[in-house]
Amino acid sequence: MLLPTPTLHTARLLLRPFTEADTDAIFALGSNPRVLRYWDAPPWHEYAQAERFIARCRQMAQEGSGARLAIERSADGMFIGWCTFMNWDPTYRSAMLGYCLDEPAWGQGFATEAAGALLQWAFNTLDLNRVQSEADTRNAASDRVLHKLGFLREGTLRENCIVNGEVSDSWVYGLLRREWEQRQSHHSIGVD
Repeated sequence: MLLPTPTLHTARLLLRPFTEADTDAIFALGSNPRVLRYWDAPPWHEYAQAERFIARCRQMAQEGSGARLAIERSADGMFIGWCTFMNWDPTYRSAMLGYCLDEPAWGQGFATEAAGALLQWAFNTLDLNRVQSEADTRNAASDRVLHKLGFLREGTLRENCIVNGEVSDSWVYGLLRREWEQRQSHHSIGVD
C-alpha cells in the first residue's frame, strides 16, 4: 500500500520528501561521528550510503511502511536533519518514530518540533494506536525530546547494540493515541 510522504510546515521548519539534491547534506550528516555517537550503526564512509538512504526513503513510501522527511529551517532553507515514521503496521495500528539532527541544530527544540509535527500527521492520517521509539541510554538529549513529546519510557533493551565493538543499551518508549490526544487538548487550552 502506497503511503505518500507528506510535506509539513511548523513555526520554524519545513519537513519534506528527500530528493537527490539532498545527497551531499545527508552524507555530511551520516558521516559525522559526533552526530552518530549514539546511533545503531557506525558513521558512513562511502558516498553511496547517502544515495542508498535516499533511495530507501522512496522505497518506504512505495511499500507503505513509513515516511522519512528532510528537515529544513524555514528562515534560510538550511538542511538540519531528518525525521522518520517507520515500520507502520496497519493491523496492529503501530509504528516507530526516529530522528537525527545535525550539530548546529542541537539544543534549539527543532527535534521536538519536527517529531511533533510528524506525530500529529501520523495520528491524524493513520488509524494509529501506538508509536514507539528507542534511544541509547547515554543519549540524554533524545530522552528529553521523547519525554517532551509525551512518550513514556517502558523498558531497557540490554546490550542490544554493538557498534565498532562498543556495547550499549537502549531505552524503549511508547506513546498511545489517547495520551497524545489528551496532551494536545491540554496544550490547546494552555495547560501543561
